[in-house]
Amino acid sequence: MSEDIDKSQPEDEESLLPFDEHVEEVQEDGKRVRHRGVYLLPNLFTTAALFSGFYAIISAMNGRFEAAAIAIFVAMVLDGMDGRVARLTNTSSAFGEQYDSLSDMVSFGLAPALVVFNWALVDLGKLGWASAFAFAACAALRLARFNTQIGTVDKGVFVGLASPSAAALLAAMVWTGHDTNVELPLAILAMVITVLAALLMVSNVRYTSFKNIDFRGRVPFVAMLIVVLIFVVITIDPARVLLVMAVLYAASGPVQWGWKRKNIFASRKKGPDQQASSDKE
Repeated sequence: MSEDIDKSQPEDEESLLPFDEHVEEVQEDGKRVRHRGVYLLPNLFTTAALFSGFYAIISAMNGRFEAAAIAIFVAMVLDGMDGRVARLTNTSSAFGEQYDSLSDMVSFGLAPALVVFNWALVDLGKLGWASAFAFAACAALRLARFNTQIGTVDKGVFVGLASPSAAALLAAMVWTGHDTNVELPLAILAMVITVLAALLMVSNVRYTSFKNIDFRGRVPFVAMLIVVLIFVVITIDPARVLLVMAVLYAASGPVQWGWKRKNIFASRKKGPDQQASSDKE
């Protein structure tokens, strides 16, 4: 855990261990306070998510694509837990935010790109690895933009497809077709989906983030029933159900964007008098 540092202690005092002590400055009650060490519990979840992403890469290299896809989904669950655990236990820190972002780059940037490359894109030559790199690069850009927009964008929305959601799209696709003989048409389809997911990550299309859901509050009984039914449906055929869910969520952003643009164009076509009369109604 963390502890306050005595400011009278020399800052260049050597540690007993051959590793640098992590010192973090935070604002508490309007004062700048320095803490030593990192919080263990939330960073354990982040480390587990990082391991899952690494395991997905190793599994894909050995041709175990089903295990690789499942590992990416496990990383998604763990990634969703570390931040909530940090907030619930009041153990949020700047170190944890940066560590989580680096873990996301591996689990939702490199891992999905390498998994889909080894599964379907490897036979496409330069087009294949270029598509996989585009996904990894756009995931890095998406995470960098997200980190710089914290506190300035509504928490209820994501600007661009979140990297875990894009990773879920590729992982579900690989999981669904892991035992399929990948031929040229399927490889081209996988390449197109990979590039589209990459472009959606760096787009300005807005997605619902579901971060405003209060897991500590009371909900109607029917809400709990719906959650149970969702789990039941997923267990019937996890790969295909998760693929449908990932596709629907990825498509929801462009559909909402197109609908809003349609309404804007329709309102511009109206004359000033028609617009004023419709506003009165």
